[in-house]
This record gives sequence, C-alpha cells and structure tokens, in this order.
Amino acid sequence: MSKAAVIRYETKPEAAEENQRLVEEVFAALDKARPEGLRYTTLRLEDGVTFVHVVLTEGDADPLPELPEFQAFAQGIGERIVSPPVRGGAQVIGSYRFLSE
Repeated sequence: MSKAAVIRYETKPEAAEENQRLVEEVFAALDKARPEGLRYTTLRLEDGVTFVHVVLTEGDADPLPELPEFQAFAQGIGERIVSPPVRGGAQVIGSYRFLSE
C-alpha cells in the first residue's frame, strides 16, 4: 500500500540557502543509497523561502529518517523555519512523468 504526504514550510529568509543545501545533500545521499519504495521531490517556491516536499512510500517503511543526511536536515529545522511545518496526507490522482524515472 502506498502512502503520500505533502510537507510545506517557510524558512527565515537568511536560512533559505542553508535549507536548500541540506535538502540537496539528502538527494545526493538518496542517489547513492537508492532505497526501494520511495519517491520524493522537493520544490522551492518562487518566494524563495517556501519549500514543499512530496513523499510517496510503498509499504510501511520510510527510508528517509534512516539517512544521516536527512537526520542532519531535520535536526536544525526548527532554527531555520518561521513556523512548524504543515504535513498532510495526500492521494495521487494523476502524474505525467513526475514520479517516474
């Protein structure tokens, strides 16, 4: 069974570049580890401070929290953001070349 989540938050302006750098490190680690059952994308909106993460997992396991790079990203997020992230479940209705390689 697949699960989808959308996480949205706003960083402090002075922390947006650092947040992006940490996100990029997570993606570099994912490229190396290539965990099964995970589809993940992050968008930085045009305001420069809002980030949206879309996570799709198959089964019960979520490999993201196991990555040291994700742990480093998550560890300091409270210092980089304006208010707590808003996380919500989601259902994929359709996708055109967005979630496949």
